Formats: sequence, structure tokens, C-alpha cells
Amino acid sequence: MSGRIPIEAIDPVRHRIPRDERRGMRTDVVVYASQQILDQISKDLSLEQAMNVATLPGIVGPSLAMPDIHQGYGFPIGGVAATDYRTGVVSPGGVGFDINCGVRLVRTSLTEGEVRPKIRELMNQAFRDVPCGTGGAGHIKIGEKQLNDVLVKGARWMVENGFGEDSDAEYSEEGGRLEGADPECVSARAKERGLPQLGTLGSGNHFLEVQFVEQVHDEAAARAMGIEQGQVVVLIHCGSRGLGHQVCTDYLAKMGAAMKRYNISLPDRQLACVPIQSPEGQSYLGAMRAAANFAWANRQAILHFLRGSIRQVFGKGTRIGLIYDVCHNIAKRERHVVDGEKRDVLVHRKGATRAFPPGHREIPASYRNIGQPVLIPGSMGTASWILVGAEGAMAETFGSVCHGAGRLMSRTAARKGRNAREVLQALEEQGVVARSETRDGILEEIPEAYKDVDEVIEVVQAAGLARKVARLRPMGVIKG
Repeated sequence: MSGRIPIEAIDPVRHRIPRDERRGMRTDVVVYASQQILDQISKDLSLEQAMNVATLPGIVGPSLAMPDIHQGYGFPIGGVAATDYRTGVVSPGGVGFDINCGVRLVRTSLTEGEVRPKIRELMNQAFRDVPCGTGGAGHIKIGEKQLNDVLVKGARWMVENGFGEDSDAEYSEEGGRLEGADPECVSARAKERGLPQLGTLGSGNHFLEVQFVEQVHDEAAARAMGIEQGQVVVLIHCGSRGLGHQVCTDYLAKMGAAMKRYNISLPDRQLACVPIQSPEGQSYLGAMRAAANFAWANRQAILHFLRGSIRQVFGKGTRIGLIYDVCHNIAKRERHVVDGEKRDVLVHRKGATRAFPPGHREIPASYRNIGQPVLIPGSMGTASWILVGAEGAMAETFGSVCHGAGRLMSRTAARKGRNAREVLQALEEQGVVARSETRDGILEEIPEAYKDVDEVIEVVQAAGLARKVARLRPMGVIKG
């Protein structure tokens, strides 16, 4: 039991909250967690939110809670839910305000021994080349017509216009571009906010982190990704900036007003939703896909400027290639087996990562034998992980897994009583050089604000959702 919530243990890493018709639940909630993690997540409202998600019209399969789950807007962060594409609903709260927030992992030809003596110089150079912070404007100057092209083409527009290499789009989820994006569905205010922000990290938990491969767990998968122990890699975490935030804000208001027309009543107004096939639903999906494409373009631009930073410090011959880019705030039409038959569903992943298994046709050909790369950031003082998707994810979670360690503290609690200079000194003692636009950028992201990422990874591996490939340790980090 967790307070008032009846939780049944299925096995050591799976737990069930049974469907409760009195609460309007249409299905069960399945929680992936160890006992320690379950005790941690029971301290906020995330499990109640997962139960509320189970009330969505047209939901198929259980409402899913990943081990990094914590309280969010409407949906919990770390939540997954699929709705029938023909009869179900779409909910912006199931995607979040930062549409296609995601992570991009970059390999280099450098080793830890080569980078460590110059890590401060590298972080200073990257801090100059990749703007961060809440309002940060980027180095790419475009007009509205070009922005509309970005919203349709995503990362491919960046590559076509000299901000990347031909292979970059190939190693992004969906090729760095979602079909069906409609710039006409994106408001003028959203475009105004996004126009100056290509190539910027933003604030909050977004970061650029220089890491080294501390340990390889799966040699074959690591070889397919072109990495080995001691190699330096870079993890980029950001999303669709002000444009995506405004899209979510706009459509939450529209759907909140439209729900009565569709006779939809839910226990939390933050779950505002409409039928997928309604005009409002199709308009949101067109705008959401456009914002997702903006996010892929943004991460592509950051990679372009990062290449310049690394080569400025280590020489023009330094090789820098994209391993993979995967989003973790998205709603996507996919085909999955539900109750023994294949169905078209809309999979809402809110703080959850796609994790398709070996052989899936949507994985780049060079990774098809190992499974889709899954990138799981921890915190700037601990570790991050590379995994690959496994068959269990397709069987149980609509091909989904966690997206990070998951917060333990609110940002306010993390800041309370702490000194930014002392936090930076503690990180330096651990071998991590940090740069931030603001004091809060450091304090809100202290390592102790997050769950133990290693334990989170043990849960998803034990559940058969993904397999370990490599553990990464930070050397330098830029925070917003």
C-alpha cells in the first residue's frame, strides 16, 4: 500500500494499481520500480496522476509509470499512455510544455586522457558558442519563411543549409523530422518566441555535457555505435524552447474550452483533451509535430556549433559523429499489438523514451541488429547511460522506457540553503567543470535532487525493457 493507493506487487520491479471504476479509471496502472524507488515516488502526486491518466477516453493497455516518474502537469513525468487512434483522445499534458525535449549523443575521436588537461578551455569555448539561459538568442538568423521550412523539415533543413553532415539526420529518431507537421497550426506568438532560439540550450534541466565512457557492458552494441572505454562523448539535452512551450499553452486553452462539446469530463483539468480525429485534435498534432521538428533542428544546430568548439580546441582533424538522437516528450501514431491484435494508437510519451528492439524497421540499419539506442541522462555529478531497446518494451510498454533518473526534490527545495560557489567547488573535486548562465541553473540541478540513476537502470534491465551498453561519467557541463 502507498497511502490511500492500493499497490499490488507483480514481481520485484513491477507493481499494479488495479482499475477503480469509482474513480472513472478505464484500465490498470502498471508501475516499474524497485521497492526503494516506489517509496520515493509515493511522496508526491505522480501515482495519483497516473491513475487520472487511466480515465482518458479511448485509452488502450495500462497507464504506465516508469521508474523515473515524478509529478508533472496533468500526466506524471515518466508516464506513458496509448489511445486508440480512431476513437481515443490526444492530451497536450501527455506530451508536456517542452515538446520533443530530447537527448543527442555525440562520439569523438578523443580520449579522456587527451581532454582532461583542456577540459576548462573546452567548456569555456562551448559556453561561448552555444547560448543558454531562459531567453538566450542563437547565432542563426532566419526569417518567418525559413522558420516555416524548419517546422516542416526539422534537422534536415539544418543539414541542407550547412549546419551539419549528411549522416546526422539518419541517426535521429524519425530521421529528425515528423511527417504531418503544419506550420499554419502554430500561432504567431509561438513563432515569434522560437524565431531567435535555434541553436540554444535554454534553461532548467537542459544541458550540454562532456563525458567519457567509464565502462562498457555490451561490447557488440558499443562497437556498432563506434564507442569504447575511455572515449570522450558529448550528451546534448534540450527541446523546442519558447516555440514548443507556446504551442502547448495555446492548445491547452483551446482543448479546455472544447471538452464540453465532446462530453469529456476528467478528474483533473490539466488533462485537457479532445478526440484525435476532431478538428482541434488534428490541429494540435500538426502544431506539435512542427514543434518537434523545431526541436530536432535546434539540437542539430547545437551539434554544428559544438563541432566548431571541439575543433577549435583539439584541431580540425578531430572526428565528431552523431550516435543517436531520441525524443522523450512526444505523441506519435504507431502500430502496436493490443489484446492480441495490431492497432493504430497514439502513444503519449511524457518524460519517456522510445526503446524499439532489434529488427525494428524504424531503427537505422547499422543498429538494427542490436536495437535502438536509448540515452538516459543522470545528473551532472553522477553518471549517464547508453542502453538499447529490448523485446520486453514492445510487449509491455508500447516500445517505451524511462528518460532519466527522475527528480527527488523540487527546484525550490534544491535551491534552499545552498551556495552555488560551494556546489561548483564540490563538482570540481569530483572532476567536473561546470558553467551556467545563472546561479539557479547550478543549484536546481544538484546531483542529490535526482534519484539514483544506476538503480533506475537496474529496474528497466530487470524488467526486460532495455539492456545496458555503457556507463558514462561527466567531465564538464553547461547548464542554462
